[in-house]
Amino acid sequence: MTQELQNLPIGIQDFESLRNDGYLYVDKTALMYRLVSTGRYYFLSRPRRFGKSLLISTLKAYFLGKKELFKDLAVEQLEKQWDVHPVLHLDLNTSKFVEKNVLQNKLDSALTAWEKIYGRADNNDDLGVRFENVIRCAYEKTGQRVVILVDEYDKPMLQAIGKPELQDDYRATLKGFYGALKSMDGCIKFAMLTGVTKFGKVSVFSDLNNLEDISMNKSYYNICGIDKEELHGILRPYVEQLAAANNISIDDTYAKLKKHYDGYHFLRNTDGIYNPYSVLNTLKNCEFGSYWFETGTPTYLVELLKAHNYNLEHMATGEEVEADVLNSIDSTSTNPIPVIFQSGYLTITDYDERFGLYKLGFPNEEVREGFMRFLMPYYTPVEKGKSGFQIMNFVREVEVGKIDSFMARIKSFFANTPYELVRDLENHYQNVLFILSNLCGLYTKAEYHTSQGRIDMTIETANYVYIFEFKFNKSAAEALQQIKANNYAEPFRASGKKIVLIGANFNNEIRNIDEWVVE
Repeated sequence: MTQELQNLPIGIQDFESLRNDGYLYVDKTALMYRLVSTGRYYFLSRPRRFGKSLLISTLKAYFLGKKELFKDLAVEQLEKQWDVHPVLHLDLNTSKFVEKNVLQNKLDSALTAWEKIYGRADNNDDLGVRFENVIRCAYEKTGQRVVILVDEYDKPMLQAIGKPELQDDYRATLKGFYGALKSMDGCIKFAMLTGVTKFGKVSVFSDLNNLEDISMNKSYYNICGIDKEELHGILRPYVEQLAAANNISIDDTYAKLKKHYDGYHFLRNTDGIYNPYSVLNTLKNCEFGSYWFETGTPTYLVELLKAHNYNLEHMATGEEVEADVLNSIDSTSTNPIPVIFQSGYLTITDYDERFGLYKLGFPNEEVREGFMRFLMPYYTPVEKGKSGFQIMNFVREVEVGKIDSFMARIKSFFANTPYELVRDLENHYQNVLFILSNLCGLYTKAEYHTSQGRIDMTIETANYVYIFEFKFNKSAAEALQQIKANNYAEPFRASGKKIVLIGANFNNEIRNIDEWVVE
């Protein structure tokens, strides 16, 4: 008889409804209890769809003393008192912060709701003062210190990237508002802020030196997301179901889950964390897919990459940064790396202890493929939603040796690039080639380096090996000569496949490839 499995909580972020409706809960309450019993003020950054909202909701239920919701969970045996505290829960994920008054209205609405419950001390309209008064009134009315939970604290700042005046306004507003966490310390039992990023220096957190940042704390690396033990433990029956549905072994299923969704490292020397949203969707649907990207990637990431004129190939070869770069974002900087790391598109892949440098790279196949597909319409004339179709046609032409056809298609990827959008043409064409070779590599096999040097692009199919070299304002003949001089074809001689050498030149005047030669 087949075991009946609990429903998986796709998109359910409310702990109370999750438990009452009988959905599966991956128990994080032992970690939650460690938080509340060893400290008072916390900050946690994790990528979107990583379980931050559910963690906040779980804390809310805990501090409201709802013991019945925690039956058979770890905290049931750990907590003895179950005191009830007033909880001020602010969720900034529910609004779009595109105009100055949106944040003001959101905070005003939250304060008004709390004032109806606990009273309003005076007529002062300053948001920070009103927040202080609410905390004081809640403490005095209930006799219990207050719990403050803020979900997605940074959404206003992130949505204002590229809009300096709006971001300055949001920064000033939030700074004054969150200042109550420090000024009302005697009335506060516990406070936690979550978000995707951490804005530092002259920004929101500059005065909040009482917040303990656990984003890169080894004790809490798996407080959000799914770890290996959970995937092989409580989730194993669902993995077995996935294996059966796809007619593959359980070992192959675990390997495929790891390749596609594992690999998040929020600090060095820890096991990888699986993307919970993607894993749960895969297990529920019994189908591997790009679920995280289907929920939308923020456009501010592309704006940062372009503002910084960033060379995308650094993502593949490995960015090296110091810890303070990863820990905090300076809202006045155009450096895209901290935001991209904290947003979950890059992760820690290695650590150089001698120099204190973290090496970053893509965590898994879902992120690499999804990010390349997402970037393509912003760097080429390909319309949104058609990246896959264009790459499919390109790969088909490559597989059957239609050289002129796929070279013409490469030209089309550079066509109609507005001059004002590309300050560095050479970097732009390198970025387009990087996106193309990454997406193509998902269907064939893309190589980037040999012992003789770096190849611009190499594509290997069942019958062909194509070695590309692109020059900028030189000639296709020079590009071909470099392939030969550096023996780029040597590693592929023993493959038995037809080796095709392609030299091409990118012309600055026509802003595209003007010639190519094949041998």
